[in-house]
Amino acid sequence: MAASSQGPVNGVGEDKTSVRRQSEANRKLKYISLAVLVVQNASLILSIRYVRTLPGERFFTTSAVVMAEVLKVLTCLLIILLQKRGSLRAFIKLLYDSIFVQYLDTLKLAVPSLIYTLQNNLQYVAISNLPAATFQVTYQLKILTTALFSVLMLRKSLSRVQWVSLVLLFAGVAIVQVEQEGKQKETTVSSGSQNYAKGLVAVVVSCLSSGFAGVYFEKILKGSSASVWMRNVQLGIFGTFLGLLGLWWNDGPAIAEKGFLFGYTPMVWGVIFNQAFGGLLVAVVVKYADNILKGFATSFSIVVSTVTSVYLFGFHVDLLFTLGAGLVIGAVYMYSLPKATSPSSSSSSSSSSSTVSSSSSAHSRSHLSNSDADSETDAFLPKSVLVK
Repeated sequence: MAASSQGPVNGVGEDKTSVRRQSEANRKLKYISLAVLVVQNASLILSIRYVRTLPGERFFTTSAVVMAEVLKVLTCLLIILLQKRGSLRAFIKLLYDSIFVQYLDTLKLAVPSLIYTLQNNLQYVAISNLPAATFQVTYQLKILTTALFSVLMLRKSLSRVQWVSLVLLFAGVAIVQVEQEGKQKETTVSSGSQNYAKGLVAVVVSCLSSGFAGVYFEKILKGSSASVWMRNVQLGIFGTFLGLLGLWWNDGPAIAEKGFLFGYTPMVWGVIFNQAFGGLLVAVVVKYADNILKGFATSFSIVVSTVTSVYLFGFHVDLLFTLGAGLVIGAVYMYSLPKATSPSSSSSSSSSSSTVSSSSSAHSRSHLSNSDADSETDAFLPKSVLVK
C-alpha cells in the first residue's frame, strides 16, 4: 500500500519539477524575444536611414523590395521542404494543393499583398525624408489605424484604457510633428535632397495601409488551416509580381540602363536581409512574447532609435520631442495591457477546469497553447514579415 501510494506522490513531484523547468525556459525565451523584437524594430529603420543618406548614387528601393520578397519566399519554401523531411513529392503536392487547388484562398491574399508592397515602398520614401527617430514615433499611428479598422470591420471592442491610450498616442505624434515643423526652416538648406512633407505623407499613408491590411488579412483568413510559412509563400508570390510591376512603372528605364543590383553595397544587402529575414524571425519569436512584452519592445525600440540617431545622424532632442515621444511610448505600453476579465467568467473557468483529470488537462493545455501561439503569430505576421 505504501508503495502504491508513493507512486502518485512521485508523479506529482516530477510534474512540478517539469513545470518549474518549463516556466524558467519560457522566462528566458521571453527575454530573448524582447531583445530580438527591439533589435529588429530599431535596426531596420536605422539601417535604411543610414544607407539612404550616404553620399553618392543610391540603389533603387523598388529593386530592394522585390529582392526581399524573393528571399522571403525562398526561405519559406526551404522551411516547408525541411518540414516534409526533404520529400520533394510531398513538398510539391503541398504547394499544388495550397496554391492551385485552393486557389480562392490564394487569391484572397492578392489584396493584402498589394497593400504590403505599397507599404514597403512608402516606408523607404518616408525614412529617406524623415529622421529615424521621427519616423519611429510617427509610425506608431499604425496602432491607431489598426484599432479603428478593427472596431469598424471586425466589430471589436476596446477598453477605456485603450481608448485613452489612442488619444495620448495621437497627441504625442502631433506634438512631435509640431516640434519638427519648427525645425524645417533650419534644415531645408542643409538637406535639400530631403522633403519632410513628402516623408510625412508617405508614413501616414503607410500607417493607414498597415492598419487596413492587417485587419483585412485577419478577417479573410480567420480559421484558415494554412501554416505561417505557406501564407508567406502565397503573399510573397503576389508581392514579387506586384513589386516587379512597381519597379517597371517607377524605375524601369533607369534599371534597364544601370542594372537591377545598381548601388548595392554590403550595407544595402544587410538592409534587404533584415527586411526579408527579420520579420520571419519575429514571427517565430513572437509566440513566446505576450502583448505587454511586445508593447514594451516597441517602446524601448523608440528610445534606442532616438539615442542612436543622436550619435549617428546628429539628431537634436529637445523638450517638445521628449514630451511627444514620452506620450507615444506610454500610449503604446498602455494599449498593450490586457483587458480586465469579469469575475464570473474567471470563476466559471476555474470551476470547469477543476473537474478535468490531470492527464487530459495537460493534453488540452498543450493543444491550446500551440493553437494560440499559431494564431498570435498569424495575427502578428502581416505587420512583421513585411517591413515593420
